[in-house]
Amino acid sequence: MTTTRRDLLASGSALTAAAIAPTASAKPVKFKPTWESLSQNYQTPEWFKDAKLGIWAHWGPQCVPEAGDWYGRQMYMQGNFYYDHHVKNYGHPSKTGFLDIIGQWKADKWHPETLTKLYKAAGAKYIVAMANHHDNLDLYDSKYHAWNSVRVGPKKDIVGTWEKLVKAEGLRFGVSNHSAHAWHWWQTAYGYDAEGPLKGVRYDAFRLTKKDGKGTWWDGLDPQELYTGRAEGMVPPDGITSIKDMQAFNDKTSGEWTEAQPKNNPYYAKQWLARQNDLMDKYKPDFVYMDNYVTPLAGVGLEATAYLYNQSTKWHGQNEAVVTGNKLDATQAKALTNNVERGASAYLRPEYWQTCTCIGNWHYDRGLYERDGYKSAKHVIQLLTDAVSKNGNLLLSIPIRGNGEIDEKEVVILEDMAAWMAVNGEAIFGTRAWHTFGEGPTEVGAGHQNEAAAKPFTAQDIRFTTKDGALYALAQDWPEGGQMLITTFAKNTLTSKATIERVELLGIAQPLEFELSPDGLNVKLPAQRPAATPVLKITGQTLV
Repeated sequence: MTTTRRDLLASGSALTAAAIAPTASAKPVKFKPTWESLSQNYQTPEWFKDAKLGIWAHWGPQCVPEAGDWYGRQMYMQGNFYYDHHVKNYGHPSKTGFLDIIGQWKADKWHPETLTKLYKAAGAKYIVAMANHHDNLDLYDSKYHAWNSVRVGPKKDIVGTWEKLVKAEGLRFGVSNHSAHAWHWWQTAYGYDAEGPLKGVRYDAFRLTKKDGKGTWWDGLDPQELYTGRAEGMVPPDGITSIKDMQAFNDKTSGEWTEAQPKNNPYYAKQWLARQNDLMDKYKPDFVYMDNYVTPLAGVGLEATAYLYNQSTKWHGQNEAVVTGNKLDATQAKALTNNVERGASAYLRPEYWQTCTCIGNWHYDRGLYERDGYKSAKHVIQLLTDAVSKNGNLLLSIPIRGNGEIDEKEVVILEDMAAWMAVNGEAIFGTRAWHTFGEGPTEVGAGHQNEAAAKPFTAQDIRFTTKDGALYALAQDWPEGGQMLITTFAKNTLTSKATIERVELLGIAQPLEFELSPDGLNVKLPAQRPAATPVLKITGQTLV
């Protein structure tokens, strides 16, 4: 039975973490939903420190049009590429809305067993399934939200299927939750054309009610549960008469990225928390990606985080769960794991963190595929090694087509990653940061959503990791002339007193010739290149 938002209100329950939690244990709760409690009691699990690389199945109905990111919101913005694409391929949004895109999502060529094995071979130690996006469709057997993938669309438990396969491969399982933003993200669906023959005609979210679904594939469902209802002050009033003014209005209001709760929707945050905790209990993830600045819905995310940490402690005997947040301060980064979306760090961070990016757009983009616009495997490896050297992990999205397939270019990228990992994986997995992250001339495009500002890495950009007494030097490219110079070992530096006994190139059986000079450690490289970028294994005294 599905519990509706009205049922939640009628129950009078606050649906706090404690209210929803099973009453199985009489032990005191270790984690409380406060920054003080979480920051004092949380420790990054060892599995996350060791894992380094996750792969993300950022996949849902917005991949059906194969047009890129935020299709659901932007298809309702006249003058936008997505609006034009939608009108051309599906019809006007007053008649054919995003609801109908969900109805066309069949996932008929989805073979998650094959994908899971590809991800694992490419080096993924955790695999993350999207549980919902800003489009507000739950991609699992949701108890508190009728608009879910078991009831509509593919009629499959997407998250549950991933969970079983990922755990069977011995990997850690994660989910991502983006739905806290749905209430303001969807306000464009209540708008209208500012110009043209259908000027002023409201889009489908404005007019559809539960009774309109009678006899259709969504019979019994309320479209307002999907589109979240009109939010106060966010639906453009009648009277805007130009596309330019309409877009300016949307950018100012419904385009706002806020973590607040909707003023006229008191049950929204309660239902979000119920859905989130239900997701945790059903699939027991070790990793939860929260797509929020700090925490969602004015701190409700703290309740969700405390609930998961306590549940994980019950499941494992200790907390094994990682929860991310964006733009965390120093205290918050001790309670959650700081995520840097499409960005990097300019320094070695004291707390474990993560960067997330995609080889293309978050949702599948056919045009990007046709333009050969994906990141190469070599580029991905460079981002990974940079993050790992600075105490970070990389969560990488490989976009999935609406039908459930990945394309042949994506397969090649994963296979190229697997080839590099087969040679150099020991320098990544289970390693720890050294006293310095590396050296080189290239400035990293540090900061949230700033990877476009990054300059290409060079062979002089070298990153360091350590494990089992060895120091690994990971060059971001092959140096010309067969010589690799590591200036960190130059005379009068902190490491100049180290005794180097052996230098190897991973993938080559024989040790390499090397010399310590005032300029640093000079290593003669062989002509053979066993991988796309070189990794040296350096052993000796007082290195690590």
